[in-house]
Parts: sequence; structure tokens; C-alpha cells
Amino acid sequence: MEKQKNNIWKSIVFYLLIFLLIGLIIFWATSNSRSATRISYTEFQQLVNEDKVEEIDVYGYTIRIRLAGSDVKGEDFPNKMDAYCTFMSTTSLEDFITTHNAKFVQATDAETLEEIKEKYWDKDSEGNYTHVKSGIGYVNANYQYEQESWLSSIMPYLSVGLIIIIGIFLFKAMAGNKNGFGFGKSKARLVVSSNVKFSDVAGADEEKQELKEIVEFLKNPARFTELGARIPKGVLLVGPPGTGKTLLAKAVAGESKVPFFSISGSDFVELYVGVGASRVRDLFESAKASAPCIVFIDEIDAVGRQRGAGLGGGNDEREQTLNQLLVEMDGFETNSGIIVLAATNRADILDPALTRPGRFDRQVYVHLPDVKGREEIIKVHAKNKPMSEDVDFKRIARLTSGLAGADIENILNEAALLTARDGRFKITMVDIQEGLNKVLMGPKKVSRIITEQDRKITAIHEAGHAIVAQTLPNCDNVQEISIIPRGNAGGYTLTFDEKDRTHMTKQKLLDTITMMLGGRSAEEVMLEDITTGASNDIERATSVARKMVAEWGMSEKFGLISFGEGGEIFVGRDYQRQVPYSQELAKEIDAEVRSIVDSAHARARKIIESKKDVIERVQQILIDKETIYKEEFEMLYNGSTVEEVEKAIDKKEQEKREYQEKAKNEAIEERKLRDIKLRIETAEAYAKAGVISKQVYENIKLEAEKEMEKFRQQSQTAQAENAEPSEKQEEKAEEKPEAKDKSKDEKPKTKKESNKK
Repeated sequence: MEKQKNNIWKSIVFYLLIFLLIGLIIFWATSNSRSATRISYTEFQQLVNEDKVEEIDVYGYTIRIRLAGSDVKGEDFPNKMDAYCTFMSTTSLEDFITTHNAKFVQATDAETLEEIKEKYWDKDSEGNYTHVKSGIGYVNANYQYEQESWLSSIMPYLSVGLIIIIGIFLFKAMAGNKNGFGFGKSKARLVVSSNVKFSDVAGADEEKQELKEIVEFLKNPARFTELGARIPKGVLLVGPPGTGKTLLAKAVAGESKVPFFSISGSDFVELYVGVGASRVRDLFESAKASAPCIVFIDEIDAVGRQRGAGLGGGNDEREQTLNQLLVEMDGFETNSGIIVLAATNRADILDPALTRPGRFDRQVYVHLPDVKGREEIIKVHAKNKPMSEDVDFKRIARLTSGLAGADIENILNEAALLTARDGRFKITMVDIQEGLNKVLMGPKKVSRIITEQDRKITAIHEAGHAIVAQTLPNCDNVQEISIIPRGNAGGYTLTFDEKDRTHMTKQKLLDTITMMLGGRSAEEVMLEDITTGASNDIERATSVARKMVAEWGMSEKFGLISFGEGGEIFVGRDYQRQVPYSQELAKEIDAEVRSIVDSAHARARKIIESKKDVIERVQQILIDKETIYKEEFEMLYNGSTVEEVEKAIDKKEQEKREYQEKAKNEAIEERKLRDIKLRIETAEAYAKAGVISKQVYENIKLEAEKEMEKFRQQSQTAQAENAEPSEKQEEKAEEKPEAKDKSKDEKPKTKKESNKK
């Protein structure tokens, strides 16, 4: 604490010196200028000889000048001036001015005094000569030979002295183990209290159990030390983005009740050399003072990547920072009571010295959640969101296969935004489905103008994907088909794996490639032409086929051989790596990849040719309705007619509209009831404060209760009318045309009869 106070006082003194120096420089720079032009003494003499100087004011060793015909008025001088200069000798200045003015006041051999006065002097009303005329070259001089102020005199020396003192102070601070005025000070944030608990983290039970041991050791270390156990010095959280690594660290901070230092890996690296290592030292010094504690480094790959991988050599700033971190974690000095947590999604590029036992003893892999974990995550994020009765968490968990916790949170947030935009108070399953589509593929582009030919091509293409996926047994289930543009796609076919399988079999991969090529095959069969819409499908199919051959050992020709093409490329390490096979073998690999793709293409084309009638029906429905869901697509695939499917779609849309309308009415009703309750509560508060009388409050309350009861009766009546059986509604709908026809058959009444009526 005493050290921190000293550092604070040093910083205050330093900044005060800086401000003082700036103020002195500004004062010194502006005190003499007065927004006038600085000239030399020689130039001043030349102006006087040319009769261009009207008046001067001498103060100290500075001559302030007002020129003849100047805009500066006499009463404003010398506060305002035209120019100024400095001089060295007062005697020389006075002699020069006296000699110059003598020709205007003394007789010479050429002219008498009367002639001079007649030429240069002004007369008064009585005809007497009074004073020399202005603007003719006579210089009115005012001499004040007092010395300049002591501040002006010492200003140059004071400025130089301050610059020297600050330079020495800065040099000492940067040369030693100081923080360099904050440059070398750690940017770690001390988390005093975190509201996140382990109960807020869902879908990561094993990961939480690993970290609970860390928390338990910090709370009760004797339980472990009695058995001779040593708590891990470091725990590395590894996993894909969005799986909850940082959230787990926040939960550790909330559960441990010990000091928690949080910093990002990029906060160590700075412009100046040596700052990163200095910040590491400062971080661990602060941690030692607060032990037992936890240090969390997020995105540690920013400073922990492999040494010697830089293109500019090994002696760079990042490597110095990493070396200091290695020493602090496990060097000659033991940091007992300090546990280092770190998170990264690129563990493959970390330096081996950093991940060895003794530094990061334990690596916790935070995987993508399974269907059970996703359901728990949905429940956690749905706690503060009002959900409608039709929301099925299990179904949402199945629909979000392969997504991380951050994606699921984003889906529910988008659904909440859609609900608020529509003016409702409860999130429905339709909102969540739209939120899922928006996160995966982007928002709808309904306003985009699309020609009928493009709509037809898109419908055939997406129908091809869906039919191949429905036909092949190992493909994922079709959830939705649409020709509405989203993102970069003109249409989409949404599939999901209900079984949430982890391993991919060879037959499933082959069926998936076939499904990807179903769109291009449908174009070839139905249009007898091809388009550019299959570019992404071809790219993904080729990528899967190449991995089957080069990485997964699924090629009958090459067998169980890996060609070293897996994993993400780290340029600093892999830029000089060469492929471990010859060009001839590369040609054979390309040929095998092409064989897999061509075989899948032939299968897809065969399926499309056998399902032409289904494609035509799906195409027609897509052009009319733009979107087909799972149930309607299965009806089309199983042989239902277009009319039957359109009727089913219309019925579902009608139910959806009624449900949305009901939800809106409920929202209006709830908002109205809230307003009435707020009115009563406000009147009650005014009555307690004495603003209104109790009788007025009772009248407001009675009126509000009557309005509330009337509104409820109207709502019940409207609900009863809406709940009328659909058969009766259909009968009424059929009766109306008959009545209309009868009215047509009736003879028109005469004007006289109508008047009588």
C-alpha cells in the first residue's frame, strides 16, 4: 500500500512539472509578441530615416513601434503596436532619435527656424506655432528604462532547466525497473466481486468439475496439502469460440471469493520495447501481494505463440514477453498461492514450454454442447425472457445442433427483438425459428426484386437438395426450404441432425456430398442447363472429398495413409513446410477426389430423374408460397397433390395469423391493464403525499376499477366469438353467398315502395 502511495505522488509531481513547463513556454512565447511583427534594429533605423515611424515606446530593452498611417490608434498604443524590436545601447538610441527629430525643430544652414515651423508645425487659432505636425516623420518617443520583470529574465533559463530535470527523471524511470510513468504498469483489472456463478454456466458439467477443484483448494487448501497433493499452477481452457471459456473464468471469480486479476493477452504488447515483460513482472508482483489469488489471461495465444516462428527473427517484443511469463509461472522464485487461468481457441500454436506440466498443468477442453447441454443453455438464457406456451426447449435444442452457447444466446436475443418489434410480450416458437434462420443465414431480403426465371431456377435448385436429402438414409432431416434470399444465398435448404451424432461415417459423408450436388443435378435434369448457383455446393463437396482421401483414410486406393493436410495453418511455423509427397502422387490424390465427387454426382442425378414429379410439385409450391416446412415437404414427397399441400399450408398460416393476432390482443390488453394499475398506484402515492384528498383518490380508484372490469368483459366476449367452432363459421360463410343470391333474385322495389318502408 505504501509503495502504491509513493507511485501516486511521483505521478502527481511529474504531471505538475509538465503542466508548469507548458504554461511557462506559452507565457514566454506570447508575452513579447503582442500579435506584432518582430523586426531587427537595423530595419527600425531604416523605417525612421524613411519618415515612416509615428511613435515609439521604449520599455527596458524593447522598442514598441507605431507606424505613420497605421490602423493602431494613438490611445491604444503601446498595448497595441505594429512592430517591435530590441536594442543594446540606450545612448545610441536617444542620439539617433534626437538627430532625426532635429531637422523638424532646429534651424540649419539651408532653412531658418521660421521656415521650418511654417513647413512642419501646426498653428493654433491665434496663429502661433504649437507642435510638430503628425505623419511627417517626426518620432514621438517615450522612454522607460526600468528593467524587465524577473520572470521574463529567468524564463529562458527556467525552461532549459525544467527540460533537463524532466529528461533525467524520465531516463531514470525507463532505465530501471520502474513502470515508466504507466507504460510498464500492468493493465490487469482486479475483479472485487463477480455476479456469475457456476449455476449460470450450463452444458459444461465436466469442465465445471475441473474448475471447482481450483476453487475448493483456494477455500480449503489444508484438505489437499495433508495428502501431499499440489494444486495445478495453471489451467488452460481450450475450445472453439463461443463455448463459454471466459464465462467459466468469471464463474471461478464469483465462486472463489479471492482476488481475481483479469487481463487480455494483447494488453501486454505495446509500442515500446520491453514494456510487455515489465507488465508481466508488475502483474505477478501485484498477484504476490494479494495471494492467494487467480490471474486470468484471455486469448493467451496473442503472447504465447511458439518462439522462433517470427519472420523477422527471434528477438522480438512478443518473445521477450513470453520469456518473462515463463519465468514468472515456473522459475527460481516460487509463486505460491497464485493460480493462472488462461483461455485460447488456438492451442496448436502455443509454445511447448508454456503448456508443459509445472506451468499449465491442466488443459480443460470446452467442447460444443450436446443436445442435453444445449437445452440447459436455452433454459439459462430464457430465465429473464417471457416465453409462450408453444415454445419447446427440447425441439430448439435439436434444431441448434453444432452451435455454441454464444450462438444460442444470440438466437434467443434475436427472437426477443422480433417480439418487441411486433409489439408482443411473449416470445413464440415462430420468433425463435426466425431468430435461428437469421443467425445462421442472415436476415430476409424480401424487398429484393427477383425475376420469375430466377425464382424458378432457385426453386428447382433447392428442391433438388431437399429431395436427395429425403431419399438418402444417412442425410440430415429437412427442416425448411425457401427461395427467399438470405445473406449471400438466393435460397436455402435447412437440415438438422435429430440424433446429434458426433462421429461421421463414410456412408454419411458420401450421402452428404450427394445431397450437396443435388441442386446442380436438378438444374441439369429439369432445366437442361446449369447456373452459377452451385458454386458454394461444389466447393464444400470438394473439401469433404479431399479430407476423406488425404486425412481420414477413407479412400480404397490409398488406404490408411495421411498426407499431412489437416489442421489450421500457422504461417510463422508452416510457411516453409513442404508437402510430404510427390507431384505424381498429388495427381493421383486429385483423381481420387474427383472420382468420389463424380460418383456422388451420378447418384444425385439418378435420384433426381426418378423424382421429377416431386420436383415439379415442390417447385410449384415454392413459387406460390416461397417457403415449405418439414410436414408439407413430407406430404409432397409421399405423393400428395399440390392442392392438398397448399390447403395444409393455408390452414397453418391461418392458425399462425390467428395465434399472432391473439398474442397482439393479449399484449394490448396487458398494456391497458398495466396503465390502469399504474394510474391507481400513482393516485395512491399522491394521496399519501397529501397532493390529493382521500375522496379524490377513492373516485379515481373506483373509476379505474370500472374501466378495468369493462375492458375484461369486452376481452372475454371477443375471445368467445373467436372460439366459435370452425364448422359454424364455415356454415355462415356458405349461407352468406346464398343470401346474396336471393337478394339478387328479388325484384327491385319501386321508389314509392321504398319510401313507404
